[in-house]
Amino acid sequence: MVEPVTDSVTKVAYVFPGQGSQAVGMGYDLFQNSREAKEVFEEADEALGIPISRLCFEGPEDELRKTINSQPAILIASIACLRAATGINGTLRPAFVAGHSLGEYTALVVANVLDFTDAVRLVRERGRLMYEAGIARPGSMAAIIGLDDETVDEVCRETGAQIANFNCSGQVVVSGTKEALALTMDLAQSRGAVGVVPLEVSGAFHSELMQPAVEGMNQAISQLDFRSPQIPIVANCTARPITTSDEVKEELVRQLCNCVQWQPSVEYMIEAGVSTFIEIGPGIVLSKLIKRISRGAKILNMGDQESIQATSQSL
Repeated sequence: MVEPVTDSVTKVAYVFPGQGSQAVGMGYDLFQNSREAKEVFEEADEALGIPISRLCFEGPEDELRKTINSQPAILIASIACLRAATGINGTLRPAFVAGHSLGEYTALVVANVLDFTDAVRLVRERGRLMYEAGIARPGSMAAIIGLDDETVDEVCRETGAQIANFNCSGQVVVSGTKEALALTMDLAQSRGAVGVVPLEVSGAFHSELMQPAVEGMNQAISQLDFRSPQIPIVANCTARPITTSDEVKEELVRQLCNCVQWQPSVEYMIEAGVSTFIEIGPGIVLSKLIKRISRGAKILNMGDQESIQATSQSL
């Protein structure tokens, strides 16, 4: 358990959720009540050439859940949230930004590495490539609850699965072929896991089975203008800040087949003096994880009009 460093100046980190946080209806109240948020959704529809805002607001859920749709939709809803809050919290500059997997792309927009429309198009292409990689090399993911990291690592070495996410103490996500996952879940339970939860995903994300997506991502990235971050981005793969455009490009490709180091990322920010985390976007998945990593951290959320107002009153 890592506790925040006490400092006379509050350091804030913005964190952005990844795939799985989508929900039908997300962003609709912001679209109705915030001109800035409305413009985000309209800009995204135009950039993609499809009514993705309608998919966010109305579903259907099974269509929104598809990787090619959920990834850009979550990014769009997260940026809409942030821009809706700008008038309230416009002077609050984070010391760091970080995102969980897909959420790292939202962080790129906030750190001014990519323009919003470029990020939306890139994320939709990422979703397409990851879905196709899942067809070429089928697999899935599962959460292992209640085992220490070392035991999960030992289990994976025996079964051929890979650790995909170090989320928090006692919660590790693994990726692999369906056969490897079945063995991993059985073996994890025999080693004392409290629970094993198969995830509804279209592939073995953050594992070597995503290798077919790498070439396409390299091509997509090479066509865009990347700038150096104006705010340090704590990278998924290293749990350390990246501060140049070249580092960002390397991270985005590396992230496809490698583990998301979420707990170490949060611990790094806390050790660097961050005492307040603001999760921006749909859901509160990251808030729950951060609370388990550090009970002393202040955790706020901005996911809709009501939570934006509540957060503004807490800062």
